[in-house]
Amino acid sequence: MSMRTHTCGQIRESDVGKAVTLCGWVNSYRDHGTGLIFIDVRDRFGLTQLVFNREDAPQSLLDVADTLRNEDVLTASGTVRVRTGGPNPKLGTGKVEVVVSDLRVLNKTENPPFLPDDMGALPAEETRLRHRYIDLRRPTMQRALLTRHKVYQVTRRYFDENGFLEVETPILYKSTPEGAREFIVPSRHIPGSWYALPQSPQLFKQILMVSGIDRYMQVCRCFRDEDPRADRQSEFTQIDLEMSFVRREDVMAMMEGFARRLWGEVLGVTVPPVQRMTYRECMERYGIDRPDTRYGLEIRDVSAIAARTEFRVFRDALAKNAGAREFFSKKGVVKAIRVPGGADRLTRKITDGYSEWVRTFGAGGVPVVKVNAQGAFETGVAKFLEPVKADLAAAMGLEPGDTVLFAADTYAVATKTLGELRQKVARDLGLVPEWGKAWNFLWMIDPPMFERNKDTGKWVAMHHPFTSPREDQRDAFVAAGEDDDEAVESIVSAGYDLVVNGSEIGGGSIRIHEPAVQSKVFQLLGLSPQMAEEKFSFLLEALRFGAPPHGGIAFGLDRLVMHLCGTENIRDVIAFPKTQIGADLLTRAPGPVGDDQLREVHVKSTWQSEPPLKGVS
Repeated sequence: MSMRTHTCGQIRESDVGKAVTLCGWVNSYRDHGTGLIFIDVRDRFGLTQLVFNREDAPQSLLDVADTLRNEDVLTASGTVRVRTGGPNPKLGTGKVEVVVSDLRVLNKTENPPFLPDDMGALPAEETRLRHRYIDLRRPTMQRALLTRHKVYQVTRRYFDENGFLEVETPILYKSTPEGAREFIVPSRHIPGSWYALPQSPQLFKQILMVSGIDRYMQVCRCFRDEDPRADRQSEFTQIDLEMSFVRREDVMAMMEGFARRLWGEVLGVTVPPVQRMTYRECMERYGIDRPDTRYGLEIRDVSAIAARTEFRVFRDALAKNAGAREFFSKKGVVKAIRVPGGADRLTRKITDGYSEWVRTFGAGGVPVVKVNAQGAFETGVAKFLEPVKADLAAAMGLEPGDTVLFAADTYAVATKTLGELRQKVARDLGLVPEWGKAWNFLWMIDPPMFERNKDTGKWVAMHHPFTSPREDQRDAFVAAGEDDDEAVESIVSAGYDLVVNGSEIGGGSIRIHEPAVQSKVFQLLGLSPQMAEEKFSFLLEALRFGAPPHGGIAFGLDRLVMHLCGTENIRDVIAFPKTQIGADLLTRAPGPVGDDQLREVHVKSTWQSEPPLKGVS
């Protein structure tokens, strides 16, 4: 039998006169000296006001009430009445209160390090994570976990309705080169051998397609031994999906329907048909493959105009064009963004700061020109641009009061620089809409299959090595030689990412189902046939036994919930997150283990002392 008859958010006017019992935490205690004591009791469903009358309540009851402090745990029984002093419109229970006849303290609390409310400034995140059980009592955190729960339920309902089977895949896995650093686990039974925690269930879900499952779904835990950041954790949750006998359009239509269902049921938002944009167009217009299209500041290539100036920065960049092909990353270019009204808002101090900031991306600086009220160019580079003023104004759509920010370097550096700079400018000038004001969804399609690793010079898979070339490029891919940079770089994959407001929420592709194509990918990635067999023998063998055409996608559940809750920190939507160094401040993990445990798994540590567990950096 339950200890309570109602939750603290349940009682309404229709309950007036009823006897009820509530359980929860003391949210506040108020004694105004009028003979009445008011206590707000809270659980995850809401808050109810309790009332004690000093004139007619038993002294034993008042003695208990007078000992209550915030965060004590209690159970209270009494009668519901209309709230004295008028209703509180901020509460669902704001028209009623409970006159207490029986009160028991279930547990006293020590003085908490902070109170779990959303009033005023929050304590330091390190304090919140160290005492997460208190932080999770805050209404904001309770709403985040409720939203997360709704996402789970909508996900399972939608994909069940569309014929997907939920299948669990292993957590202890084989180490495979999928791009990110892995967490590894030693084997006790097989000395010298190791498991890896899965970066994703990619290979298993492909095996399931070969097995005839046809449509697979899983809400799964994944692990990447990478530095956490605001929108990424090393341990995360993924909505993982795969479909057989499909083309790219089939997968995208199914997943677009999922996004529409999710935003509709959780936020009441209608998602219109999702715009599509190729990877190349994303990079040319926005400098990034996950563009935020809620504001302008689009990038323009003004290389042809810049080539007619005597500005040395432009000419030196364009001199890199000797022998470079059109989209080759080392080609020299001059690109620019127009900032409407920037002449007044972007001061010299701000633009000088931008020049320093972009050095992070390998750029030498940000040349700037302003258009004054009379339409004349101003700033240091204005004199160099005078001969091409009319053409530049026409190409950029310039008006009096605008500012133009330039990047002159290789294609890769200039594109990256302006892609990041346009986002910073948008934030600095308040051009990014508030949360919930706009939801711009976008499919990024046709990304390259490969790119050169800037450190090793070797080919690496843009997405992962199991992504298929686009259907019309299969033959060209099979024919491409390993040293034919132009042919390999030009191959477009059958990949797709779903982006919302500049954040990738899902990424996938049509997979390789032909052994010859998969072997060619491994060859280009520098894996010998022997190495490929050692790492992926089970996949290659499965492909030889009748693999259907298949494709899928994975959504980052944590990132989805971030958007649905309107927070920019992924730790705000995870019950027990890690810090920026991967530490769990609540349980003090990671921690040392004894030598006897290490011997059992045939491992010896080379670390000479116990590492300190630091907080959030």
